[in-house]
Order: sequence, then structure tokens, then C-alpha cells
Amino acid sequence: MIKFEHVSKKFGKKQVLDDMNFEIPDGQFVVLIGLSGCGKTTTLKMINRLIEPDEGRIYIDGKDIEKVDKVELRRQIGYVIQQIGLFPNMTVAENICVVPKLLKYDKESRDRIVHEMLDMVNMPYDEYAHKYPSEMSGGQQQRIGVLRAFAASPPIVLMDEPFGALDPMTRETLQDEIKKLQKKLNKTIVFVTHDMGEALKLADTIIFMEDGKIVQMAPPETMLENPANDNIRRFLGKHMNDDAVTLTVEDFMRTNIITVDKHRGVRECTERMARTGVDTLLVVDESDKYIGTVSIKDIRLRGKNEKLIEALITDNAKTVRRDGDAHECFDHLLNSGDNYVVVLNNDDTIAGIVTKNSMAKALSDTLWGDER
Repeated sequence: MIKFEHVSKKFGKKQVLDDMNFEIPDGQFVVLIGLSGCGKTTTLKMINRLIEPDEGRIYIDGKDIEKVDKVELRRQIGYVIQQIGLFPNMTVAENICVVPKLLKYDKESRDRIVHEMLDMVNMPYDEYAHKYPSEMSGGQQQRIGVLRAFAASPPIVLMDEPFGALDPMTRETLQDEIKKLQKKLNKTIVFVTHDMGEALKLADTIIFMEDGKIVQMAPPETMLENPANDNIRRFLGKHMNDDAVTLTVEDFMRTNIITVDKHRGVRECTERMARTGVDTLLVVDESDKYIGTVSIKDIRLRGKNEKLIEALITDNAKTVRRDGDAHECFDHLLNSGDNYVVVLNNDDTIAGIVTKNSMAKALSDTLWGDER
């Protein structure tokens, strides 16, 4: 069991966590969710002591983790992040067995673990065990990252928005796989997401946070029937059987976006586009406020004699506020031919984007719901 007891944390003057108290029973799939900056990732990272509390205590199975060696603690807790973090010079088998090897499992045991892990996600050993990360797709790499977290059979696995950078179909497949793994292996999983649909699909219990506090901790069905406040109701949005709910842009926006400062170099930005597989970057000023976009087309046409991207920025992209009406955003994407709309916070910083893909998924959910 994981127990937080009066846990608080400040970064500078900002109160990130404020007297957090909760318990997670063994074998539960618990999802932390809330607006950006609510403290969910900080809460997660405190469980394996990547961040230490200023006040309060955290217990695992009755032991105060502050009194446990950090390295030993982390070897007993799996950890999966969005950036995957596979070792590029190691094969799939070697990546999966990083922790078992540190724990001095013999070669026969490690080989058995690799066979079992790959079999669980339908990745044949003979086909994948000796591949390197660069030889696999993003979804396959993320699968290996998940398997690595489970390889040494830790009782707890922490997952920080692990599927946020994946396309919708791959993401749904991995959601199904992680839920099956959790049930089969009976692990305690603490999972951070900004996607309420993902939370409702995966969680035994959802912890909704605001300003470093828990607003509601409840099973998905309870939260759907009795959301504690308007923010939770808005997050639940289309998942509630409530005709009065107005769907906002925020309900459908993607937050895994790539931004760049206007003073960055043209070559640097070109390489970043190639590395991340995008053709456009969102550009911000010194205060992180949105000022426009720069595309590979802009660079090709006008960037030959420019060192910085500032001279290549265009402001033609449609912008909307995160609390804007989703239907108006959809109408624009359908009628304009644009591929995306930029979503801004009230202070003109970037909240995310709505794309045709995210719009199509939203319409699909509305028309067919769980029948798909």
C-alpha cells in the first residue's frame, strides 16, 4: 500500500502540493489527472524519491521511504515516461533486462523474462529480441519501455503520460495491453494523464487534483455520476450523459506539441523538425507567448540567407481559446482546409492544438461511442 500523509511541496514561492493525504491499496490502477500545474507529476515522482517532500511522510507497505536507500527503492519500482528512454546501443532483450541484470538475475532467468514479457504483448522473441530501438516504431519502442518497467516484477509501476506522444490507434492498443498486464500481474500502477478518456478506461480509482490538492478521489463510475466541481465536470465533458454540457476546445486538444523560441537558428529548427517528424513548429517569444509558426516550406522558400527563424515566422494559423466552443473549431477545420488550430491560454501562452485527427476521433466517439 502507498500512503501519503500530510505531504507538501514548494518550488520557490509556488505551492505545488498542499497537505496531500491519500492511500492506494495494493493491486489498484490509480490515475492522477488535472489541469497542467496541478501537481500530478510531482506526486508521482515523490513515490520513487525523484522529488522529495518539504513536509509530511510517504509510506510503502508501512515503511517510510525517506529511510530507504534511493537506489534500492527505485529498483523495486518500475517507471515509464513519455520519452521512453530506451538505451539505443542495447537490443530489446538487453533493454528489458536492465534491472534484472542489476539485481544479478542469472542469464537463464533473464532470457526467460524476455520470452515471457514479449509474449505478453504479442511480439515474437525471434523477431524482436535482438532488434535495436532504432529499428522499431514509436509504439513498439514504448511497449519495450513498459515491459522493462515490469521485468523485475516490481510491486509498483509509475507511468507519467506514457502514451501521450503516440497516434490515437497505437495509444488505444497500448492502453488495452497495459490494463491486461496489470490485471495478469496484479501490480499497483500509478498513472499520470491529462486525458479523461484514458483515465476512465484504465483506472480503478481516479484522483482529480487542483492547485496541489485532491478535489475528488473516486472510481470512474462515481466520478461520472457525481463530479465534485465544474472543473471535473468539464474534464468529463463528452463522457457524461448530460445534454447541458458544452464541449470546449480543451476537451479535444492535443498537448504533446513542439514549440521553439523565435531566436533559434534556422538549421537547428530544421533538424528538430526532421528528428520529431513534423513540418511546422509553433513559435513563442521571451515570455512564452505564441507569436506564429515556422514551417519547413517557409524555410525552404525564404530561409536560405537567414540564420534565425524570427524573419520566417508567419501568423496565418487560426487561434482559439481553450474554453472556446469545440463546434466552432471543428467547423473551421472542416471548411478552411487547415490541418490544425492553435489553442491558447488566456495569457496567450500555448495550451495545445486541435488537429483533423483529434476532431475525427471526437466525432467518432460521439457517433459510435463504445460500439467501436
